[in-house]
Amino acid sequence: METVLSVKEISKKFGGNTVVNQISFDVRKGEILGVLGPNGAGKTTVIRSIMDIIRPDSGEIQFNFENNENYLPKIGYLPEERGLYKNITVMNMLLYLASLKEYPKEKARKGISQYLEKFKLIGKEKVKIKELSRGMAQKVQFIGAILHKPSILILDEPFSGLDPVSQDVFGEEVRNLAKEGVAILLSSHQMNLVEHMCDSIFMIHKGEKVMHDTLLNVKREFGSFKCEISSEEDVKGALETLEGVEKLVQNGVSTTLYLEKTVDPIQFLKKLPGSLKVEEVAIKRDSLHNIFIKTVENK
Repeated sequence: METVLSVKEISKKFGGNTVVNQISFDVRKGEILGVLGPNGAGKTTVIRSIMDIIRPDSGEIQFNFENNENYLPKIGYLPEERGLYKNITVMNMLLYLASLKEYPKEKARKGISQYLEKFKLIGKEKVKIKELSRGMAQKVQFIGAILHKPSILILDEPFSGLDPVSQDVFGEEVRNLAKEGVAILLSSHQMNLVEHMCDSIFMIHKGEKVMHDTLLNVKREFGSFKCEISSEEDVKGALETLEGVEKLVQNGVSTTLYLEKTVDPIQFLKKLPGSLKVEEVAIKRDSLHNIFIKTVENK
């Protein structure tokens, strides 16, 4: 796939403290790259460097556009800190954001109507931003980030303040944009959504790169298998002594066995006691959430 953005060995210090240290990664056309890290890891510094809000002390950031001299209109950006003018109507706010990206007014007006319908904001065109709920305002800002049809979309905590239905609508739109060839960089603490959406993962901790690979390879390298069993009986006694079980967690009728990394999951299933009365059995890779926690704790 064609590379749209290259971040090459960028570093940044604030007050003598190194917050980003020689970070490198690429984002390719049609790829959704998840950027992860605990609070203070350096994610926001990297994103602001890409957006030219701050300048790294060293390294370089390159966009692969036909005309790099005027690249800003080709970028869509949804910052973590929301920035809508509260006394402006929804329509005028979005038209203004489109004008900043040099997007034609009539095309913007048509696109706004389509997106307002898609995000269930029909009838809100003349409503002032301050009269919207937090989730509605988030939808408006998201529309502003994608209205001008960017080549690369940078999303910093895009799901903050959204209910599950709206999260699904956002997620579907992001995936559709990727299918259309938009390169997407997504930073979020909501690991289940990142795992569901992203093709690749880049994790930063204390300014250093921890991992950068496809989601599948990350789960292969950093995650073990787990066996999930649903049973109305108390199966703990029959399972906790099985060889290869690193940890057992019970939650109601569900029991999760976290397996040691060397365990073959198929062979493990064969060792389950035949006397168990179970409703469901499933083998899965460890979740990205657990991989994230383990990695941070180990660092």
